[in-house]
Amino acid sequence: MATYGNLPAPSPEQGLNRYLQEIRKFPLLEPEEEYMLAKAWVDHEDSEAAHRLVTSHLRLAAKIAMGYRGYGLPQAEVISEANVGLMQAVKRFDPERGFRLATYAMWWIRASIQEYILRSWSLVKMGTTSAQKKLFFNLRKAKSRIGALEEGDLRPENVAQIANDLNVTEKEVVDMNRRLSGGDASLNATVGSGDGDSAAQWQDWLEDHDANQAEAYAETEELDTRRQMLVSAMDVLNERERDILMERRLRDDPMTLEDLSARYSVSRERIRQIEVRAFEKLQDRMRILAREKGMRIAEGIDA
Repeated sequence: MATYGNLPAPSPEQGLNRYLQEIRKFPLLEPEEEYMLAKAWVDHEDSEAAHRLVTSHLRLAAKIAMGYRGYGLPQAEVISEANVGLMQAVKRFDPERGFRLATYAMWWIRASIQEYILRSWSLVKMGTTSAQKKLFFNLRKAKSRIGALEEGDLRPENVAQIANDLNVTEKEVVDMNRRLSGGDASLNATVGSGDGDSAAQWQDWLEDHDANQAEAYAETEELDTRRQMLVSAMDVLNERERDILMERRLRDDPMTLEDLSARYSVSRERIRQIEVRAFEKLQDRMRILAREKGMRIAEGIDA
């Protein structure tokens, strides 16, 4: 990846407020200017153009990173990971697709932050499926939404509601809630009443499922391919369809039909119809792209 020049780096010594003040000095780009800079990077690998694209979006990366507070990780490191995702987005951005860099970069920024949190929050992998990862990042919000703020295990009715809302099993909700509430236990903690060398430890009871590194790598490659396919598939949507679908299906906090109806001066039912139709068009295009690449994809698209 190209070197984008010297970027301001958040650090505990510097202070978050000072960093946020520094990145405000970088001007936002007009659409035409952004397009020309992106073309300069794509066609000529102009590192100065890439640097300007990155710095003009540092505020976006910081804003998204601030939404991931509460995991006990240094905010400076979370912002740094957001910047890594931003640089990856700039590297892969195609200005001919017809949408702004910010729209594309949000995917990469969130992915970079979430992968960092999953790596850092626990030594034990939090989850392997997209549904489990979604549960990890949305459980606190789901509990707050239904008023389940007490410590300890959730009530059965709350477990059932969260499982239904997040499309996971009730067992996954219970297990994740206990992990998030209790944190990680030491694998060297003793189990039972043994003394000294005879004392058993938690790690002695762990099963080795012989993780297949080749499969893990293939999964990562497939996820990257799916992201690129999704970006390509968005071409079938017009600007309004793309905006509505992004706001309704692809945000952590989706906009309401009422808010979007006010934005476009149409009824809520019309917004719902556009959303459904846009999603169907996107699914159809994804299937075509998948067949072209010889891949098998699920009937739905994870939101």
